[in-house]
Amino acid sequence: MDENKDKLKEYLSFTNALLDSMDQSVKSTSESDVWKHSSYKTYMGKYNNLVKEVASFTSGTALLDTYDLDKIPSMVDTIAIQQKGFFDSVHSNLSILKALLENKIGIREDKALQIRDFLQANLRRAMFRQPDKEVEVQDAIEQLLIGKGMQKGVDYDREVGRVKVSIKEVIPDFIFQKLGLALEIKLSKTATKSKAIVDEINADIMSYSKEYKSVIFLVYDLGSIRDEAEFKSDLEVTDAVSVIVIKH
Repeated sequence: MDENKDKLKEYLSFTNALLDSMDQSVKSTSESDVWKHSSYKTYMGKYNNLVKEVASFTSGTALLDTYDLDKIPSMVDTIAIQQKGFFDSVHSNLSILKALLENKIGIREDKALQIRDFLQANLRRAMFRQPDKEVEVQDAIEQLLIGKGMQKGVDYDREVGRVKVSIKEVIPDFIFQKLGLALEIKLSKTATKSKAIVDEINADIMSYSKEYKSVIFLVYDLGSIRDEAEFKSDLEVTDAVSVIVIKH
């Protein structure tokens, strides 16, 4: 199993390398150069070879396009807009192949777990004083994400990603769109509040599962949760739901 995963990771590395090469070839060329996509046929050939290798190793590639290079005109027989169309087509297919490989490897799930573990290990140290409001915990989390090199609007976003449930809308505190992950923050200040949080999380699970592949609930506890295992036991009903309790 590990050997199969390593091979898929190797294919993913090749896929990323091709995507990076395509991106760099365009970026390194002047914006005014209309022929900057002229290498399209070279990338088509490399993409074809990669898809053939992946298809011989794993299933699920039947929907991936391949190119009949004998029927693709050369750069001297095309105009700039045709070249761009071919170039963009290869880039799109490589992006689909990348998503397929990531799903098979489980990278998106791994990255979601990495975010969970990162926050669990670092949030308490980032809270310089006892928070009075939930937004203070959210702010500390955002600073940690930025310090990790993540960009708002690219790697994560805050208080966007509305989910409509019946006649109302709910908005997660953070979303990681590429991972299909929502992160919801709760501040537990009293025993009464901790009981209310259980009900809130149960409601949020129903709501967010309609839109997101996985959800992390981070509960920042000021001393009201005595038995963490008991608190979490009825909430982590599936592998898609994680509950973190962080003690101040």
